[in-house]
Amino acid sequence: MAASRAFSPLILLLLLSLSAVCATAHDYSDALRKSILFFEGQRSGKLPPDQRLRWRRDSALHDGYSVGRDLTGGYYDAGDNIKFGFPMAFTATLLSWSVIDFGKNMGRELPHALKTVRWATDYLLKATAEVPERMYVQVGDPYSDHNCWERPEDMDTLRTAYAIDRAHPGSDVAGETAAALAAASIVFRSRDPAYSRRLLDRAIKDELLWGAAWLHKATRRREYREYIVRNEVILRAGDTINEFGWDNKHAGINILISKEVLMGRANDLRNFNINAEGFICSILPGVAHPNVQYSPGGLIFKAGGSNMQHVTSLSFLVLAYSNYLSHANHQVPCGGVSASPALLKQLAKRQVDYILGDNPLRMSYMVGYGLRYPQRIHHRASSLPSVQAHPAHIGCKAGSHYFMSPNPNPNLLVGAVVGGPNVSDAFPDSRPFFQESEPTTYINAPLVGLLAYFSAHH
Repeated sequence: MAASRAFSPLILLLLLSLSAVCATAHDYSDALRKSILFFEGQRSGKLPPDQRLRWRRDSALHDGYSVGRDLTGGYYDAGDNIKFGFPMAFTATLLSWSVIDFGKNMGRELPHALKTVRWATDYLLKATAEVPERMYVQVGDPYSDHNCWERPEDMDTLRTAYAIDRAHPGSDVAGETAAALAAASIVFRSRDPAYSRRLLDRAIKDELLWGAAWLHKATRRREYREYIVRNEVILRAGDTINEFGWDNKHAGINILISKEVLMGRANDLRNFNINAEGFICSILPGVAHPNVQYSPGGLIFKAGGSNMQHVTSLSFLVLAYSNYLSHANHQVPCGGVSASPALLKQLAKRQVDYILGDNPLRMSYMVGYGLRYPQRIHHRASSLPSVQAHPAHIGCKAGSHYFMSPNPNPNLLVGAVVGGPNVSDAFPDSRPFFQESEPTTYINAPLVGLLAYFSAHH
């Protein structure tokens, strides 16, 4: 079903409520627990005593030694063994936003969510220890890593540390890192004030729009507000309004800033609210922008790999904005459709329910949730025998046997959400199909907030 087809408001409501007719009752609290647990499977460095996914072991304990820095820790962002700073910072930002907006709904999982945020920010503090002279943005050589299929515990590939500095600028990753540290400073403001101040002091280093938006939210300093207003057009906040991910922040900037506009506190930022409402309309079924499609089963689909990153991040923004609308007693006019907070919540819930099993294949796309889920995910640590089961070293090419095996992965990466089905709702449960079968931290990070909300609001 292409999104550009015109539907009446009645048909739109029927489409969004389709899941209510054929859905199973989902245990959102269980899914929330598992979505957070997934991050423990992505940990790099020295694992803590309370590590729950016990088949993982310490890895990459010498990261940064080649440049005289301690760059251990952080997350492997996907099924490989590279630490990419840009996606990791985005993951930290969205995990923090999830706690800020929905932490009150997390119950007993909140302490685990806080540890998940801190595992990322502890690493980002190490990576930015030389700011403003230098900032480390990647550890590991992607060419040698992608030429091997080996456990992170066995890595013998290059662990090159890549940095940005004045001679080698990278303002996009610097801005994302500033956003992550500023957002996390809000998370820990009352829980660990000293750590919060440390995060915020480090964040005040780059003033790209996304970073400035979070710095303004964290500090309320007028200079950041003025920067946002002054650079709105220059940094093209209204462009690509239906995109949001680690490499495109436009929709997120507009939604984040809109909260203040809707509260009546920022009329000078009104254009961001206009952009946000344009984003909301752009993804409604039947009203949507041509770049956004819906599969026959009702899943948001955008061209490119790892579609679930779009599903979870866009749904997170829809849910967050619906809450802002509720507090402001406001709706979004979208042609012949009035997008109420309730309608937007239903749209977000429909996407979450699809992930958890309300789809044509009747399978969950979260590993370990439900009766049927992906068994052969594109993930080195999950697909190779654990160190406990196979203590001997498994070399670079020796792992290829496991990659090509038709057998299910021996280690359950509980909570991992894979890239997902194609536009026709078809899914090959096969490691070589990495665009469909690879999990990532930036798929799960916004899902944490979504599941927290729906676990408390059935």
